[in-house]
Amino acid sequence: MDGNSQRYRRIRVRPVSDALGAEILDVDLSQDLSDEVFGEIHRAHLEFSVIVFRDQQLSPLRQKIFSARFGTLMSHAIERFRHPDHPEVMVMTNLQDAGRRSVGASRAGFEWHSDQSYKPAPALGSMLYGIECPPVGANTEFANMYAAHDALPAARKSPIEDRLGIHDYAWAWATYYKDRPPLSDAEKAMLPPVLHPLIRVHPETGRKALYLSEGMTRSIAGMPEDAGRALVLELNEFATQARFVYSHAWRAGDLVFWDNRCLLHRATPSDPEHRRVMQRTMVQDDSLVRRLATAKT
Repeated sequence: MDGNSQRYRRIRVRPVSDALGAEILDVDLSQDLSDEVFGEIHRAHLEFSVIVFRDQQLSPLRQKIFSARFGTLMSHAIERFRHPDHPEVMVMTNLQDAGRRSVGASRAGFEWHSDQSYKPAPALGSMLYGIECPPVGANTEFANMYAAHDALPAARKSPIEDRLGIHDYAWAWATYYKDRPPLSDAEKAMLPPVLHPLIRVHPETGRKALYLSEGMTRSIAGMPEDAGRALVLELNEFATQARFVYSHAWRAGDLVFWDNRCLLHRATPSDPEHRRVMQRTMVQDDSLVRRLATAKT
């Protein structure tokens, strides 16, 4: 048993990289978990930011049950990507129906991003389950935004301390997903741009992290659009250096849960001849939802 595992009594924990991430061993998520075991899983999630469970057999319902232990579940903003029987589950696949229409999100997240950052209360975390995985490619890469913040030189950190990023879903859709049908006017109206601090304090750990991404942060409030966008790309490039990144190679049966409050992530391409079927759930940041509700009253 390594030093990290010794800090946990009810689960075995094995780090997967120097940057972040750990495997949780010998836990069957198809079964109900005691409060004590779940508490240690929760602690590992906060410590390592990404936790990996191998060789799981999960129905959409069992994935929802485990996800809901961390908070209220969120549905994806675009209804066409939701599981027909479980709207809280997003289907991610390259499969098509008889009319050659995608049965899920076939091309998603190839740019660095944090899930649901385009909402006033972004997702606390995302849980992705691999059902069918290509033999090579289709890795998910994660970047440690705690480490990026801590390593950013003071001369670059100070000017952005009080800046707000503009997170814009409609802009991202039009910029990165030109192969998809355009958003409807109703979808655009449902998803106006929102502002979030470029440096965010994690509500549970109290640590500071950069909070921006090439894929969703259009620009920076109070700056000319082009200059703000250039700064977003500069900070994104710094934050996604190899020393801050863990790349997860998927196997069927993997369930990966990551903390959107202190990470960026992105998908990598794979051969479209190989089937890819995955299910994602997202957990709402209930503490942030409550703070926003209180601010409105």
